[in-house]
Amino acid sequence: MAYYGNLALRPERKPQQTPPPARQTEKIVRRRQLPVGEKLLYLFTVAVCAVVAGLIIYRYAEIYQMNRQIQDMNRTYEQTVGQMKELQREVERLSEPKRIIDEARKLGYVQLDPNRGITVGENGNAVAMDTKK
Repeated sequence: MAYYGNLALRPERKPQQTPPPARQTEKIVRRRQLPVGEKLLYLFTVAVCAVVAGLIIYRYAEIYQMNRQIQDMNRTYEQTVGQMKELQREVERLSEPKRIIDEARKLGYVQLDPNRGITVGENGNAVAMDTKK
């Protein structure tokens, strides 16, 4: 009878009798250690990777520091521009002719008559004189 995958049709095998082994020896497999040259190669590779990683981290730290300085300079620049604008407005406010005239009157100065001329003496004193005579 042919066997076509049906276990019911497969003939039983007779167990083979083997003599029990007298002594079982277990084979111990020892792993070979890596040679010194290969260990040094691996150590050198790890050291190079660590140095490269350290350099990259160092460069990123420098870049971060530069960006921080740029931000601080920009902040200082913006503050200075704001102060300059405030000072420019104050200059414009203080330069108004009406305000200057009012301040001069408060200090006791008098406005010259446009028909009178001014002459400066030898000692530095200014004297107003009539130009219409």
